Amino acid sequence: MDMMISGQVIADDKRPVRGPRARTYKVMLETAVTIANTGRIPSVSEVAEACEVSRATAYRYFPTQASLVKAIVVEALGPILEWSSSSSDALERIEDLMEFAYPRMQANETQLRASLAMAFHEVAKNKGAPPVRGLRRTLLQNALEPLEVVLTKTEYERLKQSLSLVFGIESIVILSDVWRLRGAKAADIAMWTAKTLVNAAIQESAAAKRHRSLKKGTMPKPSRVKRKGERIS
Repeated sequence: MDMMISGQVIADDKRPVRGPRARTYKVMLETAVTIANTGRIPSVSEVAEACEVSRATAYRYFPTQASLVKAIVVEALGPILEWSSSSSDALERIEDLMEFAYPRMQANETQLRASLAMAFHEVAKNKGAPPVRGLRRTLLQNALEPLEVVLTKTEYERLKQSLSLVFGIESIVILSDVWRLRGAKAADIAMWTAKTLVNAAIQESAAAKRHRSLKKGTMPKPSRVKRKGERIS
């Protein structure tokens, strides 16, 4: 599976899976994670020195500092990348995603901040457009799938875009650095915001449908999203 981190695709099949190369890669990545946990962005040379391998060897595994940081983030977010839900209720799915992923992102805040800083660095260095960071887009698309047939395309895209503001390292940084909120308090704010956005999108869409029906001279029964275990007569 390929994963998008800060606009670059990290291919799993490039990671050694067995033998001496796999062991070297594992040691280097673990060392890089340890350094990142101190709040510093590790360089490839720094990791090479700490692991007592040559720089040439280190650069074969991680050609750039950016590729090293991306590997650290993928290692940290492993469980989040595999999230899925069997619920048919979009609100339940969003709650489940936030409960599952947000604490894990908080636990790996240092690595995610490093990735964010690296993304800013790449933009400034290349003087180009900001990189597309597609991980959260995939997860939010998955979580909101039941609403794809309920909302209009414009409403659906707007909801995904709105939720991306509270699902990610940026919201953790704002709540921590601006409001001094961390842990459960920050997670509660993010959860409340996400649920409010989903409910608002559903209600606004239903109101817009009723308005269009009134203009056409017809008034169908109000529709709403079926909740788990609920019967709608």
